[in-house]
Formats: sequence, structure tokens, C-alpha cells
Amino acid sequence: MGLLFFPRGGAAYVVRYLSPALARAGWSVSLAAGSLGEPGEETHAPTFFDGLDVHVVDFSDAVRVFEAGGDAIAAPQPMHPSYEDRVGAPDVVLASVPPELVTHLSSVWEAPLQLAGADRADVFHLHHLTPQLEAARRRWPQVPLVAHLHGTELNLMDAITERITLATKLGETLATMPTEGAAAGAACGGLDAGELEMLRTTRWDAWRHGEFWAGRLRQQAQSADHLIAVSPLKRDAAISGLGIAPDRITVVPNGVDIDRFRPRPRTPGSRRATFRRVLVEDPQGWTESGPPGTLAYAESDLDRLLGTADDATVLIFVGRFLGLKQVPELIRSFARARSRFTRPGSLLIWGGHPGEWEGEHPVTVAKQVGADDIYFAGWRGHGDLPEGLAASDALVIPSLGDAYPQVPLEAMAVGLPVLGCASGGLPSMINVDPASPTGWLVSPNDPDALADALVRIVNNPNEVAERGANALTHARTELSWDGLVPRFEAVYAKALEHHEANSGPPTGFRRPPLGPPVPSP
Repeated sequence: MGLLFFPRGGAAYVVRYLSPALARAGWSVSLAAGSLGEPGEETHAPTFFDGLDVHVVDFSDAVRVFEAGGDAIAAPQPMHPSYEDRVGAPDVVLASVPPELVTHLSSVWEAPLQLAGADRADVFHLHHLTPQLEAARRRWPQVPLVAHLHGTELNLMDAITERITLATKLGETLATMPTEGAAAGAACGGLDAGELEMLRTTRWDAWRHGEFWAGRLRQQAQSADHLIAVSPLKRDAAISGLGIAPDRITVVPNGVDIDRFRPRPRTPGSRRATFRRVLVEDPQGWTESGPPGTLAYAESDLDRLLGTADDATVLIFVGRFLGLKQVPELIRSFARARSRFTRPGSLLIWGGHPGEWEGEHPVTVAKQVGADDIYFAGWRGHGDLPEGLAASDALVIPSLGDAYPQVPLEAMAVGLPVLGCASGGLPSMINVDPASPTGWLVSPNDPDALADALVRIVNNPNEVAERGANALTHARTELSWDGLVPRFEAVYAKALEHHEANSGPPTGFRRPPLGPPVPSP
């Protein structure tokens, strides 16, 4: 397996849980991955992937180059680019990277892949479309290759396409677009409100090379023997945006570790003990200007979180502070809803990688709306999450265009229903059929609908319990990683078939111990 990025996003958790499941099915799995920081830190790949055979590109020196005023992407051990455009980040958006760094970004991965056993590999399973794919294709063309699309690369493709379209309307290209895009478009009529907002907010110098990288991502996708999409929606997006033939991409959803994520009994005081530990004793919340721990809470704050009788409905959001996650919008909808609560209700924001946010900072928004029943747990190790979910009552994830987030699966495996927007992969995850609903879906970009749903959840604990029970049954019967292994094996078989049809069987190739093919949905 290959993962360009240091452990942070959802793909890292897929690798973390899928790899042992494959091993239990008889596969030998090794990993070439990005890493950042020292042993013991969650971003340190050997720590995060403890128990796996891990070989890394360490980005720590590249970050130090960046902190000294240099270019982390051009460092000898280059930092990985990002699919997201964030100000002041060492991992700059891919669209800003000059084409002359292409070989530099890919060649650094040849040694880790070789140490991970690429010379004797039966299949490459590479996550995302990244320079790792180019390194594998260049050095080991005899090995079948599967590219696993998690959706963020497709989001970047969409963002590039939207900006190309806008630049074309202005008689420009991304390469020639003035840095002050708003000035260039001031005299241009015919732009709608969304285009004007994009014109105003885009940092155009960060998208200079967007056309080049859009073409490069398409080439990477075309060079894979088979691709995996995490949802039908993202499969359709890959077919249209990357030019992938429909028979070369298969939907395999993410799974969940049903042993780690499971219901936990609530005894008197158990919820308070959990939240006391993460909010009072070991606070990790942070503000725009402060490090983890800036936000700390007192014992009295737990009374508002849980209600004096420990009967409050605790709504929990889990994730990074990315624009697509819509955390500020959730906070504003919660503030709008709480006057209609007939029972105690609170909102816990769990996550936010330190120093990383897009748009408005959620803590700043919470202060603006004056909500003292919104709490910030900060970024915590994945080992804390099962207990945090089990102490909550419902997961709220109002993301827009989120391909197939991991957290809803984990919440359902604990027994929580999920409130999400009818956007991205969430409609394929949340069942709203009256016969066995596992949560609720609301229209995207509709803060009133989101507020109404929050009121419904807080005021109807019996409905929450019923949908939570349905979610638990669904997760345990349909979403385990071990149960999904045959579907990954079927993809490996398709990759092998394509490779042999186009390249012939590699010398000394050992056919993987594939199970029976499982049709994709």
C-alpha cells in the first residue's frame, strides 16, 4: 500500500483498519507513507500504523525549511502537496506547484516503496492520485496497480475546473489570471453571485498550474489497472471528470472496526467522567491565536453540557475544520435552534487539527453567536473517539461534497444515529427509509432545515434511541472491514486481469490468493 500524506485524514484510518483485515484474510501488507514529527505523535506514521510494516518519507525537515522561510515542496525530502488551498501551510495546494517539480515529488518514493517490498509485490494498492503512482509505474511497470479514490482529489479537480471556467469568461487562463482577480473582473458583466464570490476569495497565484495538474491527475488515473471509488457519486465523478471507463472503476465503501467502535453501557456518572477527562483534565481545544489547551473547561461547565440530571442530548461533530465540513454553519444553526429546545441539549465539536482551518474559525463563530453550550474537545487520538461517541447521543455532520467520511460509520457502530446533509456520499450512508431509518438528511445550504432537525433530535429522545438502534444493526451486519475484504480482493482480480490483457503476466508473478468475485453495487 501507499499513502502520500502523513496520518491526518480519513484515508489514513482506512489504511489502518483495512490492512489488518487483509492480513487476517491471508494477505501480506506493507506500507509506504508520509510521516511527520517524533515517535508517539499521531502524525508519526510508524506510531499511527503501529503493527504494520511501514516505510516512510519524513516531512519534518521540509516543515523546518518552510518555517525558515523556504519552500517545503522543493526541499530535499519534499513535503506532500495538498488537495486544499490553505493560507500559511507548508503543504501548499497542488495547483500551485510548478511542473518542474514533478520528478522531484515522485522519485523520493522509490526507496520507501522498494523497502516495503515492491520488488516482490503482487499488487500496488495506492491511496489517492499522487506522485506515488508515477513512481510505482516508472520503477515497477510489471506490477498491477489499484488507485483508491477517497474523493478529495476529485474535489480538487472540480475546483480547478470551476476556476478555469471563470478565468475563461474573463479572457484569461489560470496561468495569466491577475493575482488580484477581483480587479480583473470588476468591469466584467455576466457573472453570477457564486462566480463573483469565487473571483473575490480565490488566491489566484495558488492556482497558476491548475491546468497542468488536472491533466496530470487524469494521466495518473488512466495509468491505473483498476480504480476504487468510495461511493456511487464519486464513481460517477471519476468517470466524467477523469475520463475513466465505467468497467475500470468499482465502488467499495469504507468500513468500520466493529470491535473498537461498539456500544458502551452508561452507568451513573460515566458520561461525566468521559467529558471531564477530555474537556477539564486534558483540554485540547484551541483558538485562532492559541495552541491546543487554550480552551479549558471547569467542572461547572459539565452541568451545561450534560444537564444537571445528566439527561441532556449531546450532539457531536467530529472532523477537521475544512470548508466542506461546514462547522461554522452548524454552530450558527445550533444557536438558532436552542431557543426551541424543550429539553437540555448541547453541541460538542470534536476535532480540528491544530492550526488548520479554512474560512471562519469555529471557536470565533461560537463566541460571535454567544453560545455557552458549545464545547470544543480539540484534536485527540483515535483511541479516545469510541468513548467520546458512546457518551454522546447523535452525530451531526453537515458536510457538503464529502465523498464517504469515516466518522458516520464509526458513530453508527457505537449506536448513534447520524444527521447529515443530502450531499456527497452521505445519502448513500444514512438510511431515511421509514421502515428502518438510521438518521436524518437535510437539504444542503439550508440553515433553517438544519436548525429544525437539531430541534427534532433534542426534543425527541425516543426517536433518537430508535434510529440509533437501527444504525447499530446496520453497522454490525453490513460495514465491518473483514466483511468488505472480498470486495477488495475482487478489485485486485480485475486489476490483474486488465494488466495481463494489456501487458502480459509479469515474470515470476504470483497470483494473489483471491476470493470469489463480489459484484459492485
